[in-house]
Amino acid sequence: MNNSAIIFDCERMRSPNTGLYFFCDMLAESLSKESDQHQKDIAFYVPKRYKGRWGINHAYKVFHKFHKLYIPQSTKYDIWHTTFQLSSYVPSSNKLVLTVHDMNFLYEKRRTKHHKYIKKLQHLIDKADHIVTISEATRSDIEKYMDLKNKPVSVIYNGCNIYLGDCVEPTKKPQHPFLFTIGTVLPKKNFHVLPCLLVDNDYELIIAGMKSDYEKRIMEEAIRFGVSDRVKIIGSIAEAEKHWYLRNCAAFMFPSIAEGFGLPVIEAMYYQKPIFLSDHTCLPEIGGDFAYYFNTEFNEKEMQEEFKKGMDDFENGGVDKEEMRNHALRFSWDSAAKQYWQIYEKLLG
Repeated sequence: MNNSAIIFDCERMRSPNTGLYFFCDMLAESLSKESDQHQKDIAFYVPKRYKGRWGINHAYKVFHKFHKLYIPQSTKYDIWHTTFQLSSYVPSSNKLVLTVHDMNFLYEKRRTKHHKYIKKLQHLIDKADHIVTISEATRSDIEKYMDLKNKPVSVIYNGCNIYLGDCVEPTKKPQHPFLFTIGTVLPKKNFHVLPCLLVDNDYELIIAGMKSDYEKRIMEEAIRFGVSDRVKIIGSIAEAEKHWYLRNCAAFMFPSIAEGFGLPVIEAMYYQKPIFLSDHTCLPEIGGDFAYYFNTEFNEKEMQEEFKKGMDDFENGGVDKEEMRNHALRFSWDSAAKQYWQIYEKLLG
């Protein structure tokens, strides 16, 4: 195979069990398979422990923190694909494909910090030759807030992570039917609006993901509604456990107010679960008619009614489960890889 013409940035795999980790891992795997159909190889920019992850026939460039200042030998690649919109690891001598996942800082950071993040994103947009967003909602945000300088912008959706391994039952499994959600435990995930849904029933609420001080806010709400014994914030979990929770939950909850795509949503759809989402950012675009939506302001009484009606509707066949799974499968990493390769080839001329 010819010398590598494209390098795909997997630097964000430094943080496991995050959306960016799975984006890099899943897309890299599909890109490596797709490269067999092309005359140009693709290389991967990785933390050292992932060298060789997608096959020994590919080249790997090992990430180092000093690359913030200078990335040596980047000139041997024609295209550098940056997979994080605020990355500090971007060479100056290559054609640049930039994937923008979101502008969540507009929704989660104080307004005084917006300028800092907009300036950094604008710097990368200025360097980019082709910009990709992972949803129409994100595309709308960058068109509104950024100067795109008439550069081409494509929307390429993420894929559905189909887990083929064994599910592992957690050591402390729920004692009652349970609602499940997953994500880094930060205010933008809006998990504190969920404990009110446990009133007048025996559901448990399982929240998985890296913990933070925001946990206190969630538990304050659980105490206020008298359900603190049924709210479990369990921290980060392995993939095998995550899929156990997805397979066995009574419903999947995702009230986030700032998402670029929302990978866990389509994973839960694959398991044909009732899905309850916020109507913010990209979530209606991803969930479509196969999800139920909380009111915009998260009024507690309305949420309780929306949850009850949604569960009843789902139980009575209001959502076609097979069509729901088909909807999830339409989000394909292999399809995303083919679309990225079309961009690479166009830039390579």
